[in-house]
Amino acid sequence: MIKLIVGLGNPGAEYAATRHNAGFWLVDALARDAGATLRHESRFNGVLARARLYGEEVWLLQPQTFMNRSGLSVVALAHFYKILPDQILVAHDELDLPPGAVKLKLGGGSGGHNGLKDISAHLTTQQYWRLRIGIGHPRDLLPESAKAGARPDVANFVLKPPRREEQEIIDASLERATTVMPHVVKGELERAMMLLHRPA
Repeated sequence: MIKLIVGLGNPGAEYAATRHNAGFWLVDALARDAGATLRHESRFNGVLARARLYGEEVWLLQPQTFMNRSGLSVVALAHFYKILPDQILVAHDELDLPPGAVKLKLGGGSGGHNGLKDISAHLTTQQYWRLRIGIGHPRDLLPESAKAGARPDVANFVLKPPRREEQEIIDASLERATTVMPHVVKGELERAMMLLHRPA
């Protein structure tokens, strides 16, 4: 069963609407669904809530350490409450998926995502669950003639808000993700993946 759902992002109002904060957006939605209030807890370097989500007790966490140090917060809470890596779900923005796509998987590399890289280093394993929220890649915004050999500024892209039409379909993907959460928190991950990944 999933006992900890982590949303990745950067703290501060200036980052709240940026693509890199897609994981925060999901945790905000789950907290609203559960009627839970996220509160700052300095010993875990994050804002968190113990929520009753779809009949199960689950921790919701948004690390406040900035993205590339997310592991400090995750491992502090996981160690304190004896939560195993495969009982953790990390929701994060995913450059390799288009806006509107959302995928669930266990393990794998970081794909260059500094938040995942730091969590894997602190947990000393990659065997935790990830909810990959598609935000697209800056190269997708280039004209075809400019794509060959282009090196788009990924760092700048993830720290900017999505365009309005992108935001709408990302929001719709987050809604789809919340519909499978009853299965996720009960440990029915295969069922959740089947429902989430089937064509609309």
